[in-house]
Amino acid sequence: MGARLPSFKPVLTALAAALALSLPAQAQEGDPVAPLFEALQSASPEQTPQLAAEIRETWSRSGSAAIDLLVERGREALGAGDRQEAIEHLTAAIDHAPDLAEAHVLRANAYYLAGLTGPAIEDLRAALAHEPRHFGALQGFAALLEEMERPEAAREVWGRVLALLPQDAQAREAARRLDIMLGGRTL
Repeated sequence: MGARLPSFKPVLTALAAALALSLPAQAQEGDPVAPLFEALQSASPEQTPQLAAEIRETWSRSGSAAIDLLVERGREALGAGDRQEAIEHLTAAIDHAPDLAEAHVLRANAYYLAGLTGPAIEDLRAALAHEPRHFGALQGFAALLEEMERPEAAREVWGRVLALLPQDAQAREAARRLDIMLGGRTL
C-alpha cells in the first residue's frame, strides 16, 4: 500500500481541506434530516443506529423512483458481494443524480472492495461536497486514513463523526484506539 500512497496525497490533502472548510455543517432551512441530527445529540446508544438509518434512508431518496431503484439495486448488489453490479447501478444513479451523496458513498464502498482506492476516495470527496454531514463518507474517509497510516488525520475525522453521532460505537472505539496509539498527543 505504501507505494500507492504518494499518488493519493494530493487527493487526501484536498479532501482534508474541504472537510476543514465545510464542517460543522449548518442545517439548512427545510432540511429533512436536521431534526434527526438534533435527536442524535441526546440519543442513547440503542437509539443511535435507528436514527442513523433514518437519515441514510432520507439521503437515499432522490425524488425519482427510477433513480431510487438504481440506488436500492446497487445497495443490494453490494450486500450480495457483487461489486461490479453495484458499481454499474450506482454509476447509473450518479449519472442522473450527481448530487445524491448516498449513491457516491455506496459506490465508494464498492470501489474500495474492488481494490479501486482512488475512485473510492473521489466518491467520498464528492459525497462530502454534496452533504458535509454524511457520517458514512466520514467513516470511510477515516478508515482509509488509518489504512494509509495517517493516525492524526484519521483521529480528527473520527472526531467529526462523533460530533454528528456521539453514541456511535464504531467511532468511539476508533477514537479510543487512535488516542492510545497517539499517546495522548493533541490534534
